[in-house]
Parts: sequence; C-alpha cells; structure tokens
Amino acid sequence: MIRLSTTGRAIAVVVALTALSACSAQYRNHGYTPTDRELAGIEVGVDTRESVAEEIGRPVSRGLLQESGWYYVQSRVRHFAYRPPEEVEREVVAISFDGSDRVANIERFGLEAGRVVPLSRRVTDTNISGISLIEQLLRNFGRINVGEALAGER
Repeated sequence: MIRLSTTGRAIAVVVALTALSACSAQYRNHGYTPTDRELAGIEVGVDTRESVAEEIGRPVSRGLLQESGWYYVQSRVRHFAYRPPEEVEREVVAISFDGSDRVANIERFGLEAGRVVPLSRRVTDTNISGISLIEQLLRNFGRINVGEALAGER
C-alpha cells in the first residue's frame, strides 16, 4: 500500500476538488435590463428621456431610425466543462418615446424557441414599433462567439 505524506494528501485533495468543480456549470451575465421594480418608477406619458436616464441609466442600444426608443439587452451564458459557451437566456426591455420625448411604451421581450415573445407591456398597443430591431437584438446577439469575446477580455 502506498502511503502519502501530508503534502501529497493536500495535493490529492486539491486535484480532486478541482476535478469536481470542473463538472459544475458556470454562468456569466452580460448586459443589463432594468427590473420591473425599477421600471415601475417610470410613468408612461409623463417621464422624458432625461428622467428615464436618471432613473435607470442610459442603454447601450438605441433605436436606429429617428432615435425612437431605447433598448436594454441582457443575456446569460453557461460555461460547462469542455463544451463551448452556450447562451441560455436573452431579454430586451424596449422603451419607446413619442415626438415630444415622453415615454410612449415600455415592453419586455424574451426569446422562446427562436421567436420574439412579449413578456410584459405597459401600454397595450398591438402595433409594436421597432419590432424588427428587437428581433435583431435578440437573434443576432446570440451569434457572438462568446469564447472569442472572452479571450479578448484577458
């Protein structure tokens, strides 16, 4: 029977714990979407772009045409053992503004089975402006090679 010294036992324990931790999934969150609680402080028809910026901050993405809305995008990526990183969740909060820069609509979108799904709306207007931009944000955001993007951070 082989007897290990104290140092040998410590190394064996560290190796065993490292091997076990490699089998558990690691998650990384990218981007930011305001919570429903934060959005509750914004009143449709009352708040302006500036008051929204003060309340929840400015987004990374804005409406490309006529600066019509602000889009907050968040995703969750799972890293598991030797597998490549996989995006497991995406969400977009869209705040649209009217001609006088007042909040016209607040909507939360998710991506379910490859289709854009509205999760919540503050105004029940069925004609969603800028839906193609939201679809692009949700669909194309996942095409980013997370492994390459993370390698560039180091």
